[in-house]
Amino acid sequence: QVQLVESGGGLVQAGGSLRLSCAASGNTFSTYVMAWFRQAPGKEREFVAGISWNGGRPAYADSVKGRFTISRDNAKNMVYLQMNSLKPEDTAVYYCAARYGPLVQGSYDYWGQGTQVTVSS
Repeated sequence: QVQLVESGGGLVQAGGSLRLSCAASGNTFSTYVMAWFRQAPGKEREFVAGISWNGGRPAYADSVKGRFTISRDNAKNMVYLQMNSLKPEDTAVYYCAARYGPLVQGSYDYWGQGTQVTVSS
């Protein structure tokens, strides 16, 4: 089992940047696929980005491609989401998630509590 704690959210103007961090507990972090999801008010939670256990072949939602970058540091049990060129429509609660198995856009086993990102126009 793994516990996930997100940080780094906040208020930023459109065009700005934020870096989200997710700290994971446990000594099997390197075996998990990690991902970021987000949920805006009144909308369903959606996949944002995912990364395999070794950091290869990250996947992104079309809405964030070219603006967001997911990365991980297995030595520190950390996963990051660098968000650039932020838009008001990126406003949401962002969640870190983990799962065993292949990198997919659904069916994650573990979730953090979320961190709020608000982008003002």
